[in-house]
Order: sequence, then structure tokens, then C-alpha cells
Amino acid sequence: MLDLKFVCENIEEVKQRLAHRSGKFDLEGLGELAGERKALIQDGETKKATKNAVSKLIPSLKGDEKAAKIAEMKELGEDIKAIDARLNEVESKISEIMVTIPNLPNKEVPVGSDSDDNVEVRRWGEPTKFDFQPKAHWDIAEEKDLCDWPRASKISGARFTVYKGLGARLERAIYNFMLDTHTANGYTEVFPPFMVNKNAMIGTGQLPKFAEDMYYVNNEGQDFYLVPTAEVPVTNLHRDEILPYDALPIKYCAYTACFRGEAGSAGRDTRGLIRQHQFNKVELVKFTTPETSYAELEHLTNSAEKILQLLGIPYRVVCLCTGDLGFGSAKTYDIEVWMPSYNRYVEISSCSDYEDFQARRASIRYRDKDGKVKLVHTLNGSGLAVGRTTAAILENFQQADGSIVIPEVLRKYMGVDKIQ
Repeated sequence: MLDLKFVCENIEEVKQRLAHRSGKFDLEGLGELAGERKALIQDGETKKATKNAVSKLIPSLKGDEKAAKIAEMKELGEDIKAIDARLNEVESKISEIMVTIPNLPNKEVPVGSDSDDNVEVRRWGEPTKFDFQPKAHWDIAEEKDLCDWPRASKISGARFTVYKGLGARLERAIYNFMLDTHTANGYTEVFPPFMVNKNAMIGTGQLPKFAEDMYYVNNEGQDFYLVPTAEVPVTNLHRDEILPYDALPIKYCAYTACFRGEAGSAGRDTRGLIRQHQFNKVELVKFTTPETSYAELEHLTNSAEKILQLLGIPYRVVCLCTGDLGFGSAKTYDIEVWMPSYNRYVEISSCSDYEDFQARRASIRYRDKDGKVKLVHTLNGSGLAVGRTTAAILENFQQADGSIVIPEVLRKYMGVDKIQ
């Protein structure tokens, strides 16, 4: 969430910085409500001070004067109740608007309308070339009996996967390798719940913006949401806390299954492992000071890249433009892995700096060296999406004889060098 005072005092700047964001935002209406809120607070405080002062004098008064003051204070009390009631209405309306306004793009983020305007930052490796006709990962997985989509559809529906045999082992090998690599790089592993409450979803910005994409669970009056990403439970670990300065940066990595409705994505990447309702992911989350936040974004992105480098899979990094930026992000790097079946790069990780946007919503603060309490900056990124990594391995390491070479770093987890 943005700072209300900053928005109201810088309406034109906010308008300009949100100009290439999708959606419409009632900034003028917000400014009017904020002005009314300020006036109501001042009026209420003045009348409450008057009521308190006069109430202290009433016991010393007598007769008609006393009766008149009592009647006057009763009327003033009704005025104060009306002011408080209106103030609650205004603050509720302000909150409703504020939670729908996305983060302001960092001023270094390229201006653009959609993914066509994203800017490539770097590449690693060359797109894989074959001296035979390569197959798509979904065909490989079916032929090798690594995945069973028909039975997954029977027990759950479309866009679910049953991994089998070496397919299940490969998926497990990948996320264990990712966790081991990140913990060796200074991240603390956590294993959070796969269900969270509404406040957790609001705190990281999934609600109310992405309500239609969430899986909601009600059990005997308890409201839960299945996590769309480990970002939600891990970021909320420190909700309503004040962190010590010396503890920052805090770095977590976490494996979870992730659940997304994929509303509005009908017909997109329907085959294979790219766009599923349930998928595995390893997430990286950081809590930093504002001064170090963008340096930490570079480190976080490099941590995600390291996984692909160790696996030997070609990829590129792009900086998202203003029109393609996620709701809560101030700056995002997408890491896109080379997929031969698509003949293009496909997103496998988004690494984002949210600045204090999530911290304000979730009240995550720290005490600086001078003892002053400030909002932390939060960052997160996929390190990586596991199913997409499985797909990339199957496609990039397929051989002319139909076998799949297992990347060397995974062999100790797999127990085999090849899937024959």
C-alpha cells in the first residue's frame, strides 16, 4: 500500500507514475476524502477538547446555568458521535481505494505498455540446437511415462499433473537441489503452511486485486486461502513485528506447492507443465533496509540465476516495463528459460523489489541505528518454478536416441545419469 500522505501531497506525480499501469485509480476522489478526513479529525478533536473542559466545570455550577451546560454538552456529544461515524465511513472508503492502487514503478523502470516493451538485460548460454527433430516436453513425458495427465484430469480436472516414476523423482530432485543450493548461499529454509488467512493475502497484495485467481477454503466458519506462492506465508512471518537493525537483511527460502485459478488464461499454455492449477516452487524472500534494497534485488536475482547456471540451461534476464509490472512491485526482473518447443524464452522466475508497499500493508518494521521505527523493504523471487524447470530439462537435454541426460548436479539426487 502506498503512503496516503505522499499520494495526497503529490497527486500529479503519482498520476504520471501510474499512467502506464493497467486499471483506473480515483486519485482525485481519494484526495477529497483525505481532505474531509483531516477536517473531521480537527473538528472532532476541537469539540472533544471543549466537551472535556466544560465537563470539568459543570460540578461547580448551579441551577439554570448548570442545566444549560449539561444540555449543551449533550448536544455537543451527539455532534461528536456524528463526526466519529462519518470519520469511520470516510476512512473505510479511503482504505477501499488505497488497497486497489498498485505500487509506483521505480524511476529506473523502463516505460512501456506490455511485455513487448520489456528490456533484455543479459543472456547466459546459447539457445539449444539439435541435429534431429526435438520433441515437446509433454510428448517426452508421455512417452517415458513420467507424467499422467489423463488420470490427473480424472481425479482433479484440467491443468493438473500426476508425476510418475522417474518423473516424480526428477521433480523432487529439482526442489531438493534448489533448497540445498540456496541454504548454502545464506538463505534460511522454512517450510510454511500451504493455507493462509485473509490478512496474510491482503498483507502481500494478493487480495483484493487477485481474488478470482485464489482458491478459497471455508471449514466450519474458518476462512483460508491456498497459497498462490510461498511469498505469502513467508513474508507474513514478520507481520506486525519490529525487527532489529542488526538482523537485516533476513533471507528465507521455502518450498511449497502453489495453487492458482489462472482466471482469464483459457487457451494459454494448456499442454504440459507450464501453466498448472497446482505446481511446485521454491521461493526466495528478503527483508532489508531501504538503503540496501536494490542491491539485494540484484543478489536475489543472481541467486535464482545460479540454479540455471548449475543446471546448464540457457536463459535471459529482462527488466519489466511499467505496463507489465506486477501489482505490488516497484521493479521486477523476469528470468526466462529457453524452451525449444516454443522456440522462445519462457518465464521461470520473477524477482521483485516491493520497497515498503507490502510492509505498510502488513506492518513489518525495523528499528534503525538511531532507534527510529521505519518500514522495511520486502523482496521476493522464484528460485525457481519447479515444474517449468522439469520441462526445460526434458526439452534441452533430450538426445537423438530418445533418452534424457540428467544434469550433473542432479545425479546424486536422481541415482541415474539418464532417463532411457
